[in-house]
Amino acid sequence: MKDLRMRKLFHPSTGKILITPLDHGITLGPIDGIVNIRDTVAKLCHSKVNAVVLHKGNIHVCKDIFKENRDMAVIMHLSASIGFSPNQLRKVLIASVEEASKTGVDAVSIHINIGNDFDYQMIKDFGKISEECNQWGIPLIAMMYPRGDMVDEYNVQNALVSARVAMEIGADVVKVNYTDKYSFEKIVNAVDIPVVIAGGENHHDKKRLLQTIRDAIDVGASGVAIGRNVFQDNHMQGIIESIDLVVNHGADPEDLIQTIYRGSVANGERERDLV
Repeated sequence: MKDLRMRKLFHPSTGKILITPLDHGITLGPIDGIVNIRDTVAKLCHSKVNAVVLHKGNIHVCKDIFKENRDMAVIMHLSASIGFSPNQLRKVLIASVEEASKTGVDAVSIHINIGNDFDYQMIKDFGKISEECNQWGIPLIAMMYPRGDMVDEYNVQNALVSARVAMEIGADVVKVNYTDKYSFEKIVNAVDIPVVIAGGENHHDKKRLLQTIRDAIDVGASGVAIGRNVFQDNHMQGIIESIDLVVNHGADPEDLIQTIYRGSVANGERERDLV
């Protein structure tokens, strides 16, 4: 059953994946792009995005939208923390795999911060969720971040350990920060599960974003999990189309900036937000 669900997550021809996480509301509140979660989800259902990540409450809020648009996969996020909490690095479980399965989602995800005083508990939770995913036949996406006092989350060794932890505990897909083209290839080669790159905070240098994605794909990444750089973009469909062309069709970022953003798709989008 897990293999059948996994097929829905990935592009049928290329085997790549474009995920848009929408789970930021618990940590950051109703930030731009997800204030009206139904509107955002409805737009994403008519895009090239393969899957969205949501907490269980928002899945319930959007259930009628998903019933009408069955092509896009739904991933329930099982962990959370509050952004202004003194213990914000400690992610706790707020849903179960059984609950996710009964909801009818296609996969679950969990966020793990390693390198801090709480990582032992999060790793323990990870093991529990992995076991339950095998029991229920639900794919598990692990969002792995090296985060703690004096911990560099973009350090290659830290990212390498994060990816390896995910594989060894039983994740089916791992999401990690991108490092650079040379070192990221080491990360991809060190695990036997699909590796996707995180998008991070929203920024306006779209060419740099697309080039990062292209470099990651070139060295074996299986796709992207990009939230704010998608749903906070002034022309969301344009950036999604661009990412899809890079991930699934090997497009050149420079060409995309010239033809998509400054062409018909962008429909006059402001140039300062593009390059």
